[in-house]
Amino acid sequence: MSDVDDLYTVDDDGFVLAVHVEPRAGRSAILGRQGHALRVRVAAPPVDERANQAVLDLLVDELGVATGGVEVVAGPRSGQKRVRIAGLDRDELETRLRRTLRDADGAAGPRPRHRGE
Repeated sequence: MSDVDDLYTVDDDGFVLAVHVEPRAGRSAILGRQGHALRVRVAAPPVDERANQAVLDLLVDELGVATGGVEVVAGPRSGQKRVRIAGLDRDELETRLRRTLRDADGAAGPRPRHRGE
């Protein structure tokens, strides 16, 4: 069992990635994990499929897959989505997910401290 295999399932056409989406953010980015999902924020609002397209565009850029290799297969009107990713084998997908999560952790910077900590 790998450290990222809880984020996706395998289907006939590739892999289905669980994605937790936060629309209307200041900028689009992958934030890390949220439970068994990839946590993503997008600048686009959830109107006229714009947030869904922003999620797909972000995943294409971050995972290095072809534009036609990603599609929302469940949750198009929900913050909890399932996105099919095709064109990668399991090792490639896991390597790219690990890199993406590592980069997200590095971009987060130090956690702000609050009084009493």
